[in-house]
Formats: sequence, C-alpha cells, structure tokens
Amino acid sequence: MSYQNRRSTYAAFILIFVAVKIGLNLLAIGHFGFHRDELLHLVLADHLDWGYKEVPPFIALLAKVSSVAFGNSVFAARVFPTICSGLIIWFTGLITVELGGRRFAIALTCLALIFSPAFAASGYLFQPVVFDQLWWVLAVWLLTKYCNTSSAKYLYMLGAVVGFGLLTKYTMVFFTFALIAGLLFSKNRKLLLNRHMIGAALVALLIFLPNLIWQLQHHLPVVTHMKALREEQLDFIKPSDFIKQELLVNGIALFVWLTGFVFLLFSFRLHKFQFLAVAFVLIFSFLLIMNGKSYYLFGAYPMLFAAGGFGFERWLKTSGYTLRSLVIALFTIPNLLLFPLVLPVLPLNQTLTVFNFANNSLHFLSFATTWEDHKHHATTQDYGDMFGWDEMTVSVVKAWNSLTPDQQKHTQIYADNYGEAGAIHHFGKQYNLPEVVSLNSSFTLWAPDNLDGQYIIYIDDRGGKNVEKFRSIFESCQKFGEVKNPLAVEKGTGIFLIVRPKPGLNEVYKKELTKKRLE
Repeated sequence: MSYQNRRSTYAAFILIFVAVKIGLNLLAIGHFGFHRDELLHLVLADHLDWGYKEVPPFIALLAKVSSVAFGNSVFAARVFPTICSGLIIWFTGLITVELGGRRFAIALTCLALIFSPAFAASGYLFQPVVFDQLWWVLAVWLLTKYCNTSSAKYLYMLGAVVGFGLLTKYTMVFFTFALIAGLLFSKNRKLLLNRHMIGAALVALLIFLPNLIWQLQHHLPVVTHMKALREEQLDFIKPSDFIKQELLVNGIALFVWLTGFVFLLFSFRLHKFQFLAVAFVLIFSFLLIMNGKSYYLFGAYPMLFAAGGFGFERWLKTSGYTLRSLVIALFTIPNLLLFPLVLPVLPLNQTLTVFNFANNSLHFLSFATTWEDHKHHATTQDYGDMFGWDEMTVSVVKAWNSLTPDQQKHTQIYADNYGEAGAIHHFGKQYNLPEVVSLNSSFTLWAPDNLDGQYIIYIDDRGGKNVEKFRSIFESCQKFGEVKNPLAVEKGTGIFLIVRPKPGLNEVYKKELTKKRLE
C-alpha cells in the first residue's frame, strides 16, 4: 500500500486550529499603535532593493504588497503576519501527522503552540521574525516528508525554502547548518550524499545570490550590524538568562516540547527523525554561546511540540476522552492568563491592570518587563515601542506649520533613530512633510548628501542633549514639544526647530554619512 493511502492528512481537523489562531490574532492586531520595527519595515516598501543594513529584502517586498492590497493602517500591516501565523499552525499540524500523530496529538500540539506566550507575542507584528519561523517550520515539514516518502521533489522544495528563508532573516543559515549537522550525526547521514540534496543546495544559493551580491557591493553591512547588535545588546545577555527565558517563554507548554525532545532522542518510533533533536541541541548551544536573543530559537520549537503531541498520544493511547481532554486543558488554559501580556487582546487600561498584577505577584516573569535599559517598566518593551509616535508626529507638524510656505521649501527633518524616522515617513505623508533624514539603520542608504536646509526640524531622542552639542553652530533653536506618554520607549524625545545652521553642522553630517555608508 502506498504512503499516500496509508496516512491521513487530517487536513480538515488541522484547519480548525488554524482558524482559532487567526481568530485570536484578528482580535488583537488593531490595538495600540505601530511597533518601532514595523515602521522601519514599512518604509522599505518605498525603497525596494536586494538588501538593507539590518534585514534581507523579503520583508520590503511584503510591505509593498501589503500597502497596495490592504492599505496603511495598523490592522492592514498585520494581515500578512496573521496569515503566516495560521500557516505555522497548519504545517506544525502536518509535521505531527508525519511523525505518526493522530487527532489527539494534533490537538495538543496545535493548541499548545497557539497559546504559547512566545508564539502569541511574535506572531502578529509586521517583522521578519514570524516569516522566519514559517520557513523553519516548512524546512522541517519537507524533511519529514522526504524521510517518509524518499520523493526528491521535497528536497528541491527544501532548497527553495532555505533560499527564501535567507532572504527573510539570516538566522536561517544557523538552522540550516544545525539540520545538516543533525543529519551528519544520525542514521540519516546518507541523505547528505544524495545528489538531489546538492541540487537543493544550488536552488537555495541561486535564490539567495542577489542578496549575497548586494552584501558584497555594500561592504557586508550584515557584519557591521551584527557587531553593533552584539556591543549594544547581545553582550548584556547572560547564558543563565537565555536558559531561563527559553524555559519560560512557552509557559506551561514547556512540558509538551520537553516531552517531544525526549521522544525525538529516545523513541524507537521516531528514530528516523532523531536528527531534529540533535539539530535543536546544536542551535540552542550556538545561540547560548553567542549570547543570542531568546526569540532567535522560536522557530525550532514547533517540531518539538509536534513530537510532544505524538509522545503524549502514545502515553495516553488507552486512556479515555476525559483524561485526554484534561491533559490538553492542563497544557493550554494556564497560558491564557498570560495572553494580555504578549498579545493585545484587551483594551489598554485592562492590559495595564494585568501587567500590574503580574509585576506584583508573578515575579518569575520579571524578565518580560525588563527593557534594554535593564530596568523594569509597566509593560513589555514591545508594547512600549507602540506608543508615542502620533504624539511625536503632532509636534513635528506643529513645527512645520510654524514656517511660511517659502521657509518650508528650505526645511529638512532629521530624526535620531529609525523608529522616529519611520513614524514621520509613515504619518507625515498626510501632512505633506518632506522626506525625513536619518543616519540610523537603513535610512543611511537613501540619505541625502547634505543636511544644509535653512531650517531643520530635529527629533532628538535624548530630549535636547544632542541639540545642545551643536548649539554653537546654528543661529537659534525652539522646542515644539516632546513625547510625554509614560508608557512609551520614546518618552522624553524632543522636537526642535533649528534656524539657519552654520556650515559646520553639514560638515559633521557628511563625515558621519561617509562613515555609515562604508559600514
């Protein structure tokens, strides 16, 4: 009997959980404002290229398609991530089937994944993270399909997935090497000698090649970006903190993926998939050594959830419906209590009430409200990065409207960081503001050669301290407002109108621009 005839896909059953995931996202994606990173990625739609300072080009293309198809609202920007989140559930369900799981295994796997805080938090924002997770899950599904069918088409599809994964986020290279090493140290090592595997590698390289060429033409900015990321953020991550976060990010579903990890390592029924457990150990160890952020590993968990669902199904194969239902409830319902902390399903005031309770009573979650300044705040930093942008834009428009039409023709807007620049680019269109200038992140790629306007509206993320440094090289300066929202990461950011800067300011700008373009 053929493989296709022996194994049900349970497609209709898996779609139930896909609908649950999409439904939960739809409840939340219109709440609060744009995230700082979303604003950057949406800007890239107006500057399509084969690469950028911090990300490969896939997110820019999606941003372009999203704006054309759905519009420019917060809700519209999060449609693609929501669809992608549903696909992650879909393919995780299919992986469960490939491992030998049936309805109970699928239900436990999918519900544990849906209600996992890690996947709730990372699955609705317009960032490369959720798309990166999808490519990882797809890669695992295709490998399990190949192991079960020996059909070469799955290897070539795998090559395409790796290629597009590399165009989405460079972490795909780490996972790819982990999978290869996992195969090398398992009984499936003969796969690596398959000529179709070489063909798959060539497919991946061909898809990724344009970005690779772009990187070489631009002095490998990914290296500079990773160096800066390490100095500014990663070096402050302790190995113990990384381990603690990985044990907590999935909440009570920890016991599902840990069970899956054990089954992949030791279960005879899953022996041909043992390389997945080895790959997880390798990618976990690599990120631990390299001080990686906790979310870098998220894409590797769905395969463990799938194996965990299979494991519990084996343990409870003779149990009744009631016990199985209790097990599913045990590993999913407790995570619902954490949902408002990671997915904005509640209005702001109710969300703050939940955070207040968590901060006072659930001290083991303190890492969630610890920002990059290493201080505790009222919300997570992801939420904090969604506030203050409209307030900032209003002050910029106020400064702009204080000028005569003739003065506006000789005015430039400068922002210190990419979030501020992205906000003015996005919201400024309705006010006919000029293109914002910034030397932060990818904005350097299209920054003008000179900052020589007679008037400069300066968005100072240090509340005026940066303006003060240039006090001697402009005629006058007036403050038009600042971000006062206490929940905003941008709290204290000031908006200033600089009048008739001297040539010295432009010289400082050009020197910094030259440096940034070489990085």
